[in-house]
Amino acid sequence: MKRLRIEHATGFSYPGDVSASYNEARMLPGSTDSQFVLSSQLDIEPSTSVNQYVDYFGTRVAAFDVLSPHTELKITARSLVEVRPRPLEHTDISWDELQAEIDRSIETVEQLTQTARTQPHPEVAQLARSIAAQHDTPGHAAHAIAIAIGDAVEYVFGVTGVHSTAAEAWEAGKGVCQDIAHITLGALREVGIPARYVSGYLHPSREPEVGVAVAGESHAWVEWFSGEWQGFDPTNNTEIGDRHVLVGRGRDYNDVPPLRGVYAGPFKGQVNVKVTITREA
Repeated sequence: MKRLRIEHATGFSYPGDVSASYNEARMLPGSTDSQFVLSSQLDIEPSTSVNQYVDYFGTRVAAFDVLSPHTELKITARSLVEVRPRPLEHTDISWDELQAEIDRSIETVEQLTQTARTQPHPEVAQLARSIAAQHDTPGHAAHAIAIAIGDAVEYVFGVTGVHSTAAEAWEAGKGVCQDIAHITLGALREVGIPARYVSGYLHPSREPEVGVAVAGESHAWVEWFSGEWQGFDPTNNTEIGDRHVLVGRGRDYNDVPPLRGVYAGPFKGQVNVKVTITREA
């Protein structure tokens, strides 16, 4: 188990006055069976009131409006979280048993439908079907599919954009964690395995030194349902460990962006994002 302190700062600067902005932030982790939030807060400049709630998919949301003129907007999320590893635990559930579970489950309905982001490239669909045919259990098939996608797509920043689709990233053969997660989701859903997008943070060091602040990362991985929900990080082809901090879940990135909003003011504002993670224990 590790105790991680996370500071995620997002700043906007505009070339003139913004008269109003309306925003939703999904930047604060929640407690689960594998992580416990010791403290968390969201600081906003200019100061404003915040309405906090949990959305449909279970993600903490902070909704806020800034209605006074401003040329800068700064949002800083600070969290202290205890995290333990979440190793894969494959069940012996069969494909037929999985289908029976899906048929009587509300939780998995929306995690089976492809979105515009996850719709798989024909090559990915064929790859997923080929791997699934080699396995008697969907859990082992899901694991093999995720590894195959992670091996096939190179992590390269700047090749894709925030709006890129799984099919576009596959054709490029490169992308970031968001893209690799979308490709994996499309492959899993193609063979009837419910799967969901997970957003969070990742400490870049496998064995981080206590007390040393480092540049961290916003990160994305996947979870699939094979009798139970299981997580895997296809970007790094690794199980979810005690350096992964979960923030939100959804059908794809569109359900869990760290910050979403609209504003009335001059176009072409500049955005600055910085994530700092420190291992406390």
